[in-house]
Amino acid sequence: MLAIRLVRLIETHIEQLSRDLSEKVWNSPRCSDLSKVPASELQARTREIYRNLSEWLLDMDKGEAQLERRYTELGAARAQQSVDYSHFVWAIISTREHVRDFVQREGLSESAMELHGELELLYLLGRFFERVLYYAAVGYEQERNRIGGKQGRRKGDAQTKST
Repeated sequence: MLAIRLVRLIETHIEQLSRDLSEKVWNSPRCSDLSKVPASELQARTREIYRNLSEWLLDMDKGEAQLERRYTELGAARAQQSVDYSHFVWAIISTREHVRDFVQREGLSESAMELHGELELLYLLGRFFERVLYYAAVGYEQERNRIGGKQGRRKGDAQTKST
């Protein structure tokens, strides 16, 4: 199956893909708020997303809970770091575009069957990143609500003390 071959190709190019993506994100004004995240953490996350991608694509049913946990945690971490949500989302979108472009460039479909495999993989990539965006948003919102609740309590405590 071509989709599996392309997933394996992604796996063998994780370092290059991660390096190129990190550079793309760091140089994008739409992701500039990610400068609040240590560079080593961003590099580790770009490698991780490609590893997660191949695991999830090869076994979607088993990987859903892991995907939910991981990206909910990532969303919460970005909220704790006060990264603008739009910059966080753009980084995820950039990641999706980066891997999609790689698949289209490397797929080189020469037959209808290979084209079908490439299209199947692009469909699966879309599903993967839709879930990443959703779970990351859930984690971000939960953390923002938690942080906002603490700040609200602090303001209320200060008002109670002053009266």
